[in-house]
Amino acid sequence: MRKLGIIGGMSWASTAIYYERINKRIQKRMTAMTSAPLLIESLDFCELYGLTTSEDWDRAAEVISASAKRLEAAGATAIVIAANSMHKVYDQVSAQVDIPIIHIAEALGAKMQADGATHAALLGTKNVMTESFFRQRLVSHGVDLTAPDMTNVEILDAIIYDELMVGKATRDAQRALKTIITRKEQDGVKAIILACTELNMIVDVDANVLPIYDSTRIHCEAAVDWIMEEG
Repeated sequence: MRKLGIIGGMSWASTAIYYERINKRIQKRMTAMTSAPLLIESLDFCELYGLTTSEDWDRAAEVISASAKRLEAAGATAIVIAANSMHKVYDQVSAQVDIPIIHIAEALGAKMQADGATHAALLGTKNVMTESFFRQRLVSHGVDLTAPDMTNVEILDAIIYDELMVGKATRDAQRALKTIITRKEQDGVKAIILACTELNMIVDVDANVLPIYDSTRIHCEAAVDWIMEEG
């Protein structure tokens, strides 16, 4: 198995999900006693929270690039950034290392394209839902995305940052997501994309009114594919 580096801490809750899911998939593919060879660097989210200006994002790129370099130096053969929103600085970070960084939106888009899933609604943080850096990756795989509903954007942003990123999963948040997804189905949407690594804490991915494409699950599967591939 090849060693994988994980840049985590954005938030710690989603990093825990990555660790558990990758190991469970490795265990399923190998043996009950097998663990994934991982290097995890958990960053301080206080340094990467509430980014608004270009200077803020440049600083974030520096922090994540430094982490990627440390993981590469420690022996990682590939890296995943365990956060959707931080893929805004993907190009800057990937230019700083000589090993691949597995892009979450590319893995997601490839899975949806393979399934023939086209008309979808994107749910996540404000920058993921409204900016081009994430949406264009999915569109390049033939996924037709609905325009972001700004009311939902504000609701989701509050749930993600005020609750999920500190490890809270409330019934109110679950009901809010269920309502959003039900209304999307009524509007004719054919699939839902969970483009926040914590949203699976409040959405039942396997039992819903629409097919759910969970970016965390798909990213972890791509990570496991890398670990298991013969180098």
